[in-house]
Amino acid sequence: MRLVFMGTPEFAIPALEKLISEGYRPVAVYSQPDRPAGRGRNLVAPPVKQAALNHGLPVVQPVSLKDPAELERLTSLKPDLIVVAAFGQLLPRPVLDLPPFGCLNLHPSLLPRHRGASPIPAAILAGDEETGVSLMLLDEGLDTGPILAQRGIPIEPEDTAETLEAKLAKLGAELLVEVLPRWLAREITPQPQDEAKATYAPPLSKQDGEINWERSALELWRRVRAFYPWPGCYTWLRGKRLKVLEARPLPGGEGLKPGTVLALPGDAPVGVVTGEGILGLRRVQLEGKKPLSAEEFLRGRRDFIGQVLPSYS
Repeated sequence: MRLVFMGTPEFAIPALEKLISEGYRPVAVYSQPDRPAGRGRNLVAPPVKQAALNHGLPVVQPVSLKDPAELERLTSLKPDLIVVAAFGQLLPRPVLDLPPFGCLNLHPSLLPRHRGASPIPAAILAGDEETGVSLMLLDEGLDTGPILAQRGIPIEPEDTAETLEAKLAKLGAELLVEVLPRWLAREITPQPQDEAKATYAPPLSKQDGEINWERSALELWRRVRAFYPWPGCYTWLRGKRLKVLEARPLPGGEGLKPGTVLALPGDAPVGVVTGEGILGLRRVQLEGKKPLSAEEFLRGRRDFIGQVLPSYS
């Protein structure tokens, strides 16, 4: 079995390592090119590349698989199967047609719900009680291929995109190695997705994290969780960015201007009035400072109470 693995972020690492541990050692690992990061803008290798090198696997980092030279290189590997997990590029038809057992994709949602680039935040934003992973046969569409298998898990009230991604990465890796022997034995008939139930999760931007206090506390609570750790939810305090790292929705605030900061009893000692309810703050981080509990933050900024935080239009 000549297997090629394609993946880029942390999410893909458990699948790669599970394949290796089960005897499916890739002949090559494809990942996105190194990108500049940090204040120094130094080139940083993607997580999957680092994991592959740790296992002594050859790594290929094409800018585009549409490049004829890249297609020729992939063809020379003679893959029987390509396994994809958050690679970051759509595979063109010549690549899809190359391996006899096709190209299998591990997607972190219960397709056809939340197709696209940000399915994990999308599930939290939508208030879904359950999400999961789907193993699908790739076609030329965006997460539109037929399904081989799915497995679901509940979304817990305290789950963030970070914690949910870790759970789904592990779940997906387990599902992949369970299904793979049956797929290679040609015992599985992929099932078409129901297009009538399809929803899409577009890419996130930094601006998505800016808080509009006119929204409800419930919606803002979901956004804080969905956007952690990136792009993060933030507001502005005297010209500085104030990140809201952890929060919870609370009743109250009727008749007060959204954005008004209030003192509260309990484990969220400060809250902000929203369009409906109060968003209780539990952990925050002011620009240039370290993360603090809301209680610690208040000790140094007693004047925070009574401020009216801005809402973007």
